Amino acid sequence: MPQIKNALSLEDFYAVLFENAEIQVAPQKLDTIKAAFNFLEDFAKDKVIYGVNTGFGPMAQYKIETSKRLDLQLNLIRSHAAGSGKPMSPLYVKALMMARLNTLSLGKSGVHQSVVKVLKQLINKNITPLIFEHGGVGASGDLVQLAHLALVLIGEGEVFYKGKRRQTGEVFSEEKIEPISIKIREGLALMNGTSAMTGIGILNVIYARRLLNWSVFCSSALNEIVNAYDDHFSAELNAAKKHKGQQAIAKMMREHLKDSKLTRNRKEHLYNNAANKSSYFEEKVQEFYSLRCVPQILGPVYDTLNNTEKILLEEVNSANDNPIIDVENEQVYHGGNFHGDYVALEMDKLKIVITKLSMLGERQLNYLLNNRLNDLLPPFLNLGKLGLNFGIQGAQFTAVSTTAENQTLANPMYIHSIPNNNDNQDIVSMGTNAANICKTTIENAFEVLAVEMLAIVQAIRCLYCNEKLSTKTRAVLKELEPIIPEIKNDAPLYKVITEVKEHLKNNQVY
Repeated sequence: MPQIKNALSLEDFYAVLFENAEIQVAPQKLDTIKAAFNFLEDFAKDKVIYGVNTGFGPMAQYKIETSKRLDLQLNLIRSHAAGSGKPMSPLYVKALMMARLNTLSLGKSGVHQSVVKVLKQLINKNITPLIFEHGGVGASGDLVQLAHLALVLIGEGEVFYKGKRRQTGEVFSEEKIEPISIKIREGLALMNGTSAMTGIGILNVIYARRLLNWSVFCSSALNEIVNAYDDHFSAELNAAKKHKGQQAIAKMMREHLKDSKLTRNRKEHLYNNAANKSSYFEEKVQEFYSLRCVPQILGPVYDTLNNTEKILLEEVNSANDNPIIDVENEQVYHGGNFHGDYVALEMDKLKIVITKLSMLGERQLNYLLNNRLNDLLPPFLNLGKLGLNFGIQGAQFTAVSTTAENQTLANPMYIHSIPNNNDNQDIVSMGTNAANICKTTIENAFEVLAVEMLAIVQAIRCLYCNEKLSTKTRAVLKELEPIIPEIKNDAPLYKVITEVKEHLKNNQVY
């Protein structure tokens, strides 16, 4: 049972999001939260504290009288619940809620204990607020997305519960949940922060890691199918470059192919006198780049993923609020910890490398389908009558168009700041936009690999090479064969592609 005690890990997120583990808040954390709340309540009595006794943003110059302070917080929440577009998937909202709960549990926001207690209840009961993808610009935090979270916490708005979209008040009544207490700055503390972009980003990392592993699998299986030489993923060659990611990918390929009877040793085929006497070599001396340069192409994806995970976990375990309450030094600091540039940049970097991964998959698919390149397989892996039947020709168009969309989406959001809020927010991160677009590129890449996997299974059927395949390839084929039929007589493939995509997305390969 993950516990909000020290720092949340990726494993904690995975347990709650994918294994439905419950989350708890350690008693000492509740004590810390209470101490910060009590300090702020006393500290603000005779001082000007932003968002406690002032207006917000460009209206911070206006003093708010004590009798109106609670109305101030409620007005902020209700006015900013103005999102639009598609509702965020409940899984991504749950990740957002975990991120916000952890930030508020650091005791640097001055919120009432009821905030973390109700958040914990919602997470454990799988009650997820209706939050829209469009809204926040990621500078004063994910204001609009988090306003929709805050709206639910005060008992208003809508939630998704047991697969249905319902009124919050009804669900709270059924589950005997009391709304949070608005005391000092609960509205602002809930809304000032990077939890939407970070929650989406955490899931992006989890799915991107799974996607990368499937790309390594496809690349390894493809090397088997075409009887590639094995030195391009050797330890010796890849140790000649110092990049950890490249070496890690090569090691994964070696482990996958260690008992394959299809990959070839260059010494046996080209490093001998008979080969040396030839003036023309029928077989390729070196493979195309999409086979030979896999460690060099996927290595940067591996390294980028590791760095993105590190930055996101630093963010999720940080106080990304404003102002920051410092009980130990008896001070309240005003600044910009809610700014999302760290996350925005990582989401842009991640979507760029995922786009490159989808480009690699599309080129590998093309190699399998183009008989003039592989000199081994029928055009479009057609097991029917050439000219009459079409094999996987139609599915290739889908992979190409999806890859092209990724290439456009890979343009960075990080540099697309638009000043707003009467120019108070004059440079913003667009972090949630970046995270959502990154999410789309990952979904698209799974679609491309689904078509590639379709082609790999079909190619192996063409070659009748099952017994020579590595143990790893055979094991995965056994899982996929019930999903992927032999494509001989033409039939619609859209359901098969969707089913393969869901299999890849929801299963680990390494």
